[in-house]
Amino acid sequence: MAQIIPTKSTLLSTKKSLELAKTGYDLMDKKKNILVRQMMDFVDEAKEIQAQIGEAYKNAFASLSRANQSLGDCAPFSTAYPVDNSLSVEYISVMGVEIPKIKAGEINVDVSSFGFSKTNSDFDEACINFGKVRDLTIRLAEIESSVCALADAVSKTQKRSNALSNVMIPRFEETIRFITASLDEKEREEFSKLKVIKSKYGD
Repeated sequence: MAQIIPTKSTLLSTKKSLELAKTGYDLMDKKKNILVRQMMDFVDEAKEIQAQIGEAYKNAFASLSRANQSLGDCAPFSTAYPVDNSLSVEYISVMGVEIPKIKAGEINVDVSSFGFSKTNSDFDEACINFGKVRDLTIRLAEIESSVCALADAVSKTQKRSNALSNVMIPRFEETIRFITASLDEKEREEFSKLKVIKSKYGD
């Protein structure tokens, strides 16, 4: 407090700083709540997808097994499926946090390499089921990345909120009390001086 000059202008500027700090704290608290709510929604969806993806893998491998049994080795047909390079990532902003949105294109199968007559419904079912696995995996990766980004933002927001609540706001309040007390003391001194002068020299 020794470096603070207790003047009315300093008092007014400190009060403005206190109001700004309180407003900032309220905004940070609201932002944190929104981010936490969004993060929990993603966590719930991730749990559902994790349950679905387990079932999807089970169905996919079961249908592949049936296809292998009915067609023999299905490995030669895999050459008709190109490496999936269609994935792209865009970002949307949620309260200033960049959330990934993964886009995936369709896989164009080169049927001419084996022809429809060499496969059957078991093989088609396996392809469909592995397509579902792909889509679920993409969505799960998207959600888990979003949760990590949101968790990091919540942590940073909480730190800033704590700094305002536990450091800045109490510091401004203490400064205001100090300046107010100093100005009151100065006012009492001035009043006492005026009384002395008035009693000495009269009206």
